[in-house]
Amino acid sequence: MERGRPKIFDNELELSKAWEEYKADLDIQSQEWVKVQYVGKDATRVTDNFKLPYTLEGFYIFCRKNYGCVKQYFTNIDGAYNDFLPICTHIREEIRNNQIIGGLLGVYNPSITQRLNNLVERSEIDHKGDIKNTYDLSKISTETLKELLNAATTDKPSEGGNM
Repeated sequence: MERGRPKIFDNELELSKAWEEYKADLDIQSQEWVKVQYVGKDATRVTDNFKLPYTLEGFYIFCRKNYGCVKQYFTNIDGAYNDFLPICTHIREEIRNNQIIGGLLGVYNPSITQRLNNLVERSEIDHKGDIKNTYDLSKISTETLKELLNAATTDKPSEGGNM
């Protein structure tokens, strides 16, 4: 007897079809996101739709509305969805590729794209050698030098006490 929720998709091809439908749906949704520009010496008004990025969360939402919950296909707890690993990997890779290229081209915010895809620029700074502070004490009076020496060797007053 099978336990848990029944599978929404019987095979990889059905999940792949839903993925293609999601991408087509993004093209339709992009019509809601209009970019207005004024071009040329006469400032001619030109409108264009923003390209919407692929996201796994967006795909989950699309499938929930049209098919049902698909998150379990990607989390694959207890190996229940092993047959879907290749298509799920393909979908994740296509999402990542879309976001990285969009970020590189400036279509999507590069900073957000980097964070979403764990792309971090790291630099190491290696300090070698000691830092030496040298002071020219020749211009300080003997009396001031004695005061500095005395202050450095005298016990500091206890906290809350008088000086």
